[in-house]
Amino acid sequence: MKGFVFHGPGQSAWEDVADPGIKDPTDAIVRVDTVTVCGTDLHILKGDVPDVPPGTVLGHEAVGEIVETGSDVRTMRPGDRVLVSCITACGRCRSCREGAYGQCLGGGGWILGHRIDGTQAEYVRVPYADHSLHTLPSTVGDEDAVLLADILPTAYEVGVLKGRVGPGDTVVVVGAGPVGLAAIVTARLYTPERIIAVDRVGSRLEAARRIGADAVADAREAPEQLITDLTEGRGADVVIEAVGAPESFEMCTRMVRPGGHVANVGVHGKPATLHLEDLWIKNVTITTGLVDTSSTPTLLRLSAAGRLPTSSLVTHTFPVEHMAEAYDVFANAADTGALKVVLGGQRHDALAVPTA
Repeated sequence: MKGFVFHGPGQSAWEDVADPGIKDPTDAIVRVDTVTVCGTDLHILKGDVPDVPPGTVLGHEAVGEIVETGSDVRTMRPGDRVLVSCITACGRCRSCREGAYGQCLGGGGWILGHRIDGTQAEYVRVPYADHSLHTLPSTVGDEDAVLLADILPTAYEVGVLKGRVGPGDTVVVVGAGPVGLAAIVTARLYTPERIIAVDRVGSRLEAARRIGADAVADAREAPEQLITDLTEGRGADVVIEAVGAPESFEMCTRMVRPGGHVANVGVHGKPATLHLEDLWIKNVTITTGLVDTSSTPTLLRLSAAGRLPTSSLVTHTFPVEHMAEAYDVFANAADTGALKVVLGGQRHDALAVPTA
């Protein structure tokens, strides 16, 4: 089969790789119909995630069909159309029993496209299939579903829930890429007073307005002053960092009000300075985290009910064999206008459901 293989920083290729097979009785083999490229994949290619070994098939998000299951798989069966979660969960360890699947102690966590071969291939082996796959209703299309594998739960859990977004809040999302836009979508579920998107790319700020931001600000033009003006000098209740850069993190800490929350979602490849000389007196809570995907069933129900405009984040689609081109388009978003790129994108006739 073919897969997109990481060969070291700046080196990758769509090439022949070995077909996956059942290794453990809790495994499933999934034929990949739809896959996407994540910002974390770009970080891997830049060398920001050094524990990914060369020779690894990248990718941790997919929609597909189960073609084989191990002898201990109980709730999944061949022929099921499934969402492959970015997080693998054994379901038995202390972390999993507490719902912290991203910190699985039983060999799970973020392993696809990280410690084992991932989803950017024609087939993928998924460990602990009963806990790591989600069967999909026919009313949820592939493009909608694949965005529920990572960016929606990441934005919702690590940004909105850890940031404690609540009714009447002023929420600032720094970074209007896919995860930042997903944070805007899911923050709206909690009826904040206003959501402000900050980015330096005009097309992304326009997308933020379309998807629900009440105001936007250019990151190059002192957005802190806009936040000060809109909040009468108080600062934002919640600031979500969705870039993963030292300057954006430090900007977030300048925008937050005393007693507010900074929720860091971005993947950082370089150290960021924590200005405790300014923050020690402000009672600010700063959170970080890896997504657990414990919210995926809830988000799936919301998507099936038409409450999450996920596929509106997709700007480019490609045949799966054009993986290298998709990476280039996604990596050069400032020039291409890319938000989320999707490859494959098999559609189902049953998805043509009329809406009121």
